[in-house]
Parts: sequence; structure tokens; C-alpha cells
Amino acid sequence: MDFQVKSFKELTVDELYAILQLRSEVFVVEQDCVYQDIDYKDQKALHVLGFKNDKLIAYTRIFKPGDYFKNSSIGRVVVTKDERKYGYGHEVMKVSIKAIKDYFCVTTITISAQKYLTKFYETHQFIQIGEEYLEDGIPHIRMDRN
Repeated sequence: MDFQVKSFKELTVDELYAILQLRSEVFVVEQDCVYQDIDYKDQKALHVLGFKNDKLIAYTRIFKPGDYFKNSSIGRVVVTKDERKYGYGHEVMKVSIKAIKDYFCVTTITISAQKYLTKFYETHQFIQIGEEYLEDGIPHIRMDRN
């Protein structure tokens, strides 16, 4: 895997297209969830792109404290369906956590996790905070990592 971290302005048109295609493929089509993915938050985010054989297969977007939550944040965590069995979700999370430390000089991270993925995020030292809630019709839970 080749990981890159880029600002919105550093993304090529092809990279942006691949990001939006992957997010739509998983979050809209696979999860059968109609929601507004293009939310004008991408411009504030740093984008963590994971390439395998020059194809985008893993992605997150990260935010500095105050841009999404009070703490820094990781969102839109996604791996293409055919590649999940190889553990790339764990790799993209490790790279994203390190990028937050390297770029924003902080270690406290808040995420809005899909409830069924809490055990996955717990392996990265996130803990559940508060009650479950619906976000775009899908059960979520706030999770923090210090």
C-alpha cells in the first residue's frame, strides 16, 4: 500500500473523482443510504489516500481541532469491498492517527463511528462516549481516543 496525505487543493481531478466514487460506492450504494456526501467539509480536511497498484482502495479525511468536532477528527473511513479482507482498514486508521499527530500536533481524536464498527475502532484505542444516535438513518456512537 502506498499512502499519501493531501490537502483538498493538492488533490488531482482524478484523485478527487476516485475519492467521491469510492465513498459513493460504499456509503450510498453498498449501505443503501441516501445522504449528502458532498458537504463542503472536504475543503477543510486533509485526505488520506491508500493506493494499491495505482488504484484508490482506502481513504479517510482528517480534521484539525475545531473544524468538525472540538477535537481533531477522522471521518469517511472506507475501504473498497474486495480489499477489506487484507486489513487495509487498520492500515488507513494507523496512517490517519499518525497524520493527525504529525500535521496537527495533537493526539485526542473524536469520531462518529457506525455502531457495528465499535470493536474495530476499539482496536485503535477509541472508547465509546455517550449514547447511540442515528446519523443518516444508521446507528452511530461517538468515540474518543486520547
